[in-house]
Amino acid sequence: MNLLKANGIDLAYESFGDDDAEAILLIAGLGTQMIRWTIPFCLDLAARGYRVIRFDNRDAGCSTHFADRSIPDFGTLAAMLMAGQRPDVPYTLHDMAGDAIGLLDALSIDRAHVVGRSMGGMIAQIVASEHPDRVLSLTSIMSGSGNPSLPPAAPDVMAMMTTRAPDPFADEAGFLAHGLAFARRIAGSGYPFDEETQRALVLEELRRAHDPGGFGRQIAAIAVTGDRRTRLATITAPTLVVHGADDPLILPACGADTASSIPGAEFMLVSGMGHDLPPALYRTVADAVERVARRGRQQ
Repeated sequence: MNLLKANGIDLAYESFGDDDAEAILLIAGLGTQMIRWTIPFCLDLAARGYRVIRFDNRDAGCSTHFADRSIPDFGTLAAMLMAGQRPDVPYTLHDMAGDAIGLLDALSIDRAHVVGRSMGGMIAQIVASEHPDRVLSLTSIMSGSGNPSLPPAAPDVMAMMTTRAPDPFADEAGFLAHGLAFARRIAGSGYPFDEETQRALVLEELRRAHDPGGFGRQIAAIAVTGDRRTRLATITAPTLVVHGADDPLILPACGADTASSIPGAEFMLVSGMGHDLPPALYRTVADAVERVARRGRQQ
């Protein structure tokens, strides 16, 4: 793992492949760390001739945390937004997009293929809309457009996501059970759920950093950023939108809306995929990323 200063904060990152190769920047999702972009997936892309970079978003993993900044609880945040009020939050997704650009600057990378999953897809969309000269292609995975008219997450999924997990240092078993239950619920029906791999991933994230407040601050960043469709309409980079047909957190309609909001975007609905990226789909998704990357290279 490496650490550098970007956009005024410290960002932890790792790079795979030839430093002089065309870059793919992988952006992680809400409350998760760069290791969710697993080493086998990164190596698959790197073997195709790319420099693959994964990093911890702010408030996650080994990057800068904003623990001194408070935010409203989820209920208060939602109520304020419903009332047309703008909560005071530590940062927005636009700041997080600035982190991604700052990382590229620090690594002297002029242009990259930008790939984001879930919240990372939202950040990638903003990068592509605000910094078109820096984006060769865009891949938005299991993400949405912020359109408020779209169906929300399944109620039980939202409840599981927003219920605070037990303190892992007082009740590690309870913490693990909470994380595994959520991972199992959002997984797709088409691929086996690997509990041992998920358990190891949760424990590895816990070892790297534990900051429940970071999750809340990232939720707030999503909430106040709101509807992005106007920005999506300005994206000029070749774009692929990948979504799981079984996704119960960000429903497939959200992926379809994202694709329809971006001129010329391709929509790829994956049967049996939920709000996760199981190993059986690494090759499928990597093939798709490479396909849109080739389009970006031709521009």
